[in-house]
Amino acid sequence: MEFALDIPLVRDILEREYALARDEIRDLGVLGALERSRHRHDARIAAAPDVGTLACCAGCAWCCYFTVDVRAAEVFGILDFVEKSLAPEEKARINAEVRANALVFRKLGELERTTRNVKCPFLKEGRCSIYAARPQSCRNYHATNAAGCQQSYEEPEDLDIDPEFAPGVYQAGGAHVEAFSGAMRDAGYDVRVYELNCALDAALSEPGARERFESRLMPFAGLDGEEVAAEFDDLEP
Repeated sequence: MEFALDIPLVRDILEREYALARDEIRDLGVLGALERSRHRHDARIAAAPDVGTLACCAGCAWCCYFTVDVRAAEVFGILDFVEKSLAPEEKARINAEVRANALVFRKLGELERTTRNVKCPFLKEGRCSIYAARPQSCRNYHATNAAGCQQSYEEPEDLDIDPEFAPGVYQAGGAHVEAFSGAMRDAGYDVRVYELNCALDAALSEPGARERFESRLMPFAGLDGEEVAAEFDDLEP
């Protein structure tokens, strides 16, 4: 789907979010800054002029079987949310599914990972159990017609399926994530992306992972993250 880039909108989000994130990372720490940034992220998407065209709604969960990339800050933020918000039996279920999923993903190459449906461990009865702390990539995954998402689920090996999306929502969410990640990067934190289940499993099984991350070191001893190219690089502050 082709669209015209709204340069003033994207540049404004890049500049505003970068400045706020930079200051909050300094004053609140990276996880405190991430929590605040989540609220702005949701608000920006809700304010997008074409948000009313989205087909996404509670109970629609086709995308909850697709591979998800996360940054280390999100992993520790999710684990904090799980610890304070979910019942012990639910945490035990999630941890067991995380380990099982991680075993599957560790055996898959990058292409195999994108063509394999695996249920998200946080999906329960068709809904996200960590919705307030869901990853940035989940916040940014939107479609204007759920049929494309269903087709992607039913035909996971067909990478030519391209669900329809809302350009305004896409740009607002993408610029926000890029700005926050840029502020983390410039503060010295790991901004590489990891597969969700593998990163959660590493964080749960490696006692020093969080301390390494907060010390601006690579957090997961057994995982190699991937660098993500900036989409709006020419517009960044």
